[in-house]
Amino acid sequence: MERYDYREEMAKDIRAYIEEDYSTEEIAEKLAYERDDWETELYDDMMVADSVTGNASGSYTFHTWQAEENICHNLDLLGEAIEEFGGEFDVLKEGAETCDVTIRCYLLGEVLNEVLDEMESDYEEEIEKARNGEEEEEIESTKYDILRVDRHDI
Repeated sequence: MERYDYREEMAKDIRAYIEEDYSTEEIAEKLAYERDDWETELYDDMMVADSVTGNASGSYTFHTWQAEENICHNLDLLGEAIEEFGGEFDVLKEGAETCDVTIRCYLLGEVLNEVLDEMESDYEEEIEKARNGEEEEEIESTKYDILRVDRHDI
């Protein structure tokens, strides 16, 4: 049995979630001007998205056997997650699907940040266009203000 790579699989899910909900132009603008706020918004939304963490329903896989296979060889991550979240409840008693969701919630912030970093690189051209578009708008606005002032002075 191969070790399930939570980070790799979550990165795919996160990217799909973003690209499904946002256009290329929206992604570029968010990355160019609102990265931190957008990351916080995405984190909050994805924390309860079954397609990313499974936290809304309590299951990402909706299949106990698959969840068991996912956590197999990832008990170190489960231990880290339990420690991070304070171990207020015994996830092991809740079952494999809860353990799987716990790991996903634990990794969400880290993996989301990595995906957004990758997207900044992948969308570099679109981000530059978004930034240049705003600069051109500012230049046009300044030109208008100058013309308006010149005409007023006449």
